[in-house]
Amino acid sequence: MQKTLFISLALLSSTAFAAPKSELWSYWQQSDEQNPQMLSHELWQQVLSHNLSISGQNTLFDYKNISPQDRNTLTRYIQNQIAIDPRNYNQAEQFSYWVNLYNALTVELILENYPVKSITKLGSWFSFGPWDETITTINGKALTLNDIEHRILRPIWQDVRIHYAVNCASLGCPNLQPFAYTSENTQAMLEHAASEFINSDKGVDVKADQLQLSSIYDWYREDFGNEQQLLEHLSSYRPQLKNFKGTIHYQYDWSLNQK
Repeated sequence: MQKTLFISLALLSSTAFAAPKSELWSYWQQSDEQNPQMLSHELWQQVLSHNLSISGQNTLFDYKNISPQDRNTLTRYIQNQIAIDPRNYNQAEQFSYWVNLYNALTVELILENYPVKSITKLGSWFSFGPWDETITTINGKALTLNDIEHRILRPIWQDVRIHYAVNCASLGCPNLQPFAYTSENTQAMLEHAASEFINSDKGVDVKADQLQLSSIYDWYREDFGNEQQLLEHLSSYRPQLKNFKGTIHYQYDWSLNQK
């Protein structure tokens, strides 16, 4: 009986993934739209510039060979960010704050556990990945990666392009972008990230009368809508899909996005 239970749990943890719903954590909804101050993400940009490279349709992070200096820079960046109360800034600054922090925390998580083949191998024994594990504390509030994505970013901004901005350190994920998000470049970055992913094979692979889509579009039907609405979204970045008639399948590669 115990052996059967163990095998069942192992199979479940390796194949199943249920995306959390968007549920607002109202504490983080406050902002100061009159505050013109901009946050610096230069340290995060340094880490990206030194360790991210392009290989085909993927951007890969050099977890194996990151320098001690860059590890220190990443730690300093995260420490600087979590010492900030983001509610004191306007929403444009808050968006780039949360996206960059999410991505930086994910990179740090992989580095702390490297070598690892997939982020899904991290977390507690019964979990699929580390997303529900407390990863940082801001304003005395313990936060998980799921909190940042599903209780702050998604419900506050309600922009489907968030799914192209946050990175889960996996090849199937929309690419970790080579530039830090800022309040000034956010819209251009989101548009680029969406177009890049939808025009990649891992995002949308067209095969005659079949579409193989990223599982992101299946997990987050709540955000992308029904099949017609999803196709409208995809065709706005890839016009050939506008009149698609056929079957749709979903896939995802959880392999680490390592160089």
